Amino acid sequence: MDTWWLALRVLLLLSASNIAPIVLKGMLGDQWNTPIDGGRVFIDGRPLLGPSKTWRGLAAAILAGSVVAPLLGLAPELGAVAALLAMTGDAMASFVKRRLAVPPSGQAFGLDQLPESLLPLLVLQPALGLPWAAAAAVLLAFALLETPLARLSHRFGLKDRPY
Repeated sequence: MDTWWLALRVLLLLSASNIAPIVLKGMLGDQWNTPIDGGRVFIDGRPLLGPSKTWRGLAAAILAGSVVAPLLGLAPELGAVAALLAMTGDAMASFVKRRLAVPPSGQAFGLDQLPESLLPLLVLQPALGLPWAAAAAVLLAFALLETPLARLSHRFGLKDRPY
């Protein structure tokens, strides 16, 4: 039972870290939305990450992870690192999506869910003591829940697109 309670807490932490940039964007609009890539392009002429990966979003995720982690019985430092890793995974996915000519904020099932949950799970698994089977369950739950939650976020006006 403790294993699955820990898995649920990790899922909630990853979810909070991933929704924080969207919520803050909904609150602030275009204010403080400086792209992480600074508008640079890769050798293929496409953006490195695109305009939707911002410093504001990264800060929001890390702050959310730091605040939510203690509420879930986890160290705030662990929450901050989990959020940073989730956003790193999300940025890596954006880099790959740009190489595949998927436009910024465009949909790519799998790439939109897995890296931002897989990277924190892989790196933090030893610190969390989360068995691999439970980590796989968190990964699957995150992937399955992300699409309906994205649609709900769109319905509430937090996301520009329902994915």
